[in-house]
Amino acid sequence: MDIIQAIIMGMVQGLTEFLPVSSSAHLVIAPELLGTQSSLAFDTLLHVGTLVAVIGYFWKDITSMIKSFVSSLLDIPRGKFKEGVADDPYKRLAWLVVVGTIPAGLMGVLLKSEFEALFNSVTIVGFFLLVTGVILWGSEWIAKRNIDKKGKDVKEVSFTNSLVIGVFQGLAIAPGISRSGSTIAAGLFSGLERKLAARYSFLLSIPAILGAALIQAKDIVSFDANTEVLIAGFLSAAIFSYLAVKFMMGYIQKHSLNIFAIYCWIVGALTIIISMVWF
Repeated sequence: MDIIQAIIMGMVQGLTEFLPVSSSAHLVIAPELLGTQSSLAFDTLLHVGTLVAVIGYFWKDITSMIKSFVSSLLDIPRGKFKEGVADDPYKRLAWLVVVGTIPAGLMGVLLKSEFEALFNSVTIVGFFLLVTGVILWGSEWIAKRNIDKKGKDVKEVSFTNSLVIGVFQGLAIAPGISRSGSTIAAGLFSGLERKLAARYSFLLSIPAILGAALIQAKDIVSFDANTEVLIAGFLSAAIFSYLAVKFMMGYIQKHSLNIFAIYCWIVGALTIIISMVWF
C-alpha cells in the first residue's frame, strides 16, 4: 500500500464511519477497487483516527460527562445517585453511554470469531448493506408517524432505550451494518429528538472504537508498513471523520436518512452482483 492508497483508505473510513453507510463495508470493498491489501490492524488504526476526530468535536461534552460521572459515583454513598442521574443531563448522558456500551462489548467478546469470519465474504457485505438501508428507511418511516410528538431530550431517555441502541451498535460489528446508521435509527425508533439521536450515537462510538483499538493494539504496533503510509492513513481518517461528524450534526436536524438508505441499497446490490461475477 502506498501513501495515496492510504490517504484514500483514510478518507473512505473517515467519511463512512459517521455517515450512515457502513465503514466496515467500504473498507472491505475499497481495497478491491484500489488493487491493494488492507488488514484488520490497519483498519483499526484508521478507526483510531476517527476516535481522535469525534473526541475533538465533542470535547466539551466529554469533559463535562467525565466530571459528572465521577460526581455521580460520589453521590452513591450520600444516597443521591438516583436523584443526580435524573436531574443532571450530563450525569444521565454519561451513564446512558456506559449502559449502551455493554451490549456491543459482550457481543464483540463472545462472538468475535463469528463476526470476523463475515469479513471474508464480499457477498455478505453487500447483503448487510441492503439491511442497513432497510433500517434507515424504517427509522424515518416511524419518525414520520410520530411527527406530532416532541422527541425525547436527555432526561427523558431511559436506560432501556440505551440498551436497545447498544444492541443495534453490537449488530453493527458485522461488515455492512452501519454503526452510526443503526444507532441513529435505533435512537429514532426509541423516540429521541433527531439531533440527540446523532449526538448519542457519536458519543457511544467512543468506547466502542477505543475498545477495538485496545484489543488490536499489539497488531497495530507490529503492523509491517511504511511509517509515512500509517501517518497518512491516520491523518486522512481523522480529518474526514471530523468533517463527517460536523456535516451529520447539521444534516440530521432538517433532512431524512432516506438518501443514505438508497445509497446503501445501490452499493449493496452492485456489490452482490459484482461479487458473483468477478470474485
